[in-house]
Amino acid sequence: MAVNLTNDNAKEFMATELPIVLDFSATWCGPCKQLAPIIEELSQEYEGRIAVAKCDIEEADDLTMEYGIRNVPTVIFIKDGKIVDKFVGSKSKSEVKAKFDALLG
Repeated sequence: MAVNLTNDNAKEFMATELPIVLDFSATWCGPCKQLAPIIEELSQEYEGRIAVAKCDIEEADDLTMEYGIRNVPTVIFIKDGKIVDKFVGSKSKSEVKAKFDALLG
């Protein structure tokens, strides 16, 4: 299950040794609403192997600035503390799943 990431819990969440997927979105964003159920489903499928967090750009402005988010949805993939991939915009489930698989590879 994806964690709701905020400025307050980010440091604790990011301390995990698992690969991380950060989904930056906004409640008013149509493509974000299309992507959200895909990210949630994959977060359950990969539970225990990948840490997944959803981040509302309006509630977590510090994180939004830290990661230079200018468009939503933006999904960032982090492994060993480094950004290894990212995409902007909505994607199909198969495209997102391929990114999750690559993060584990």
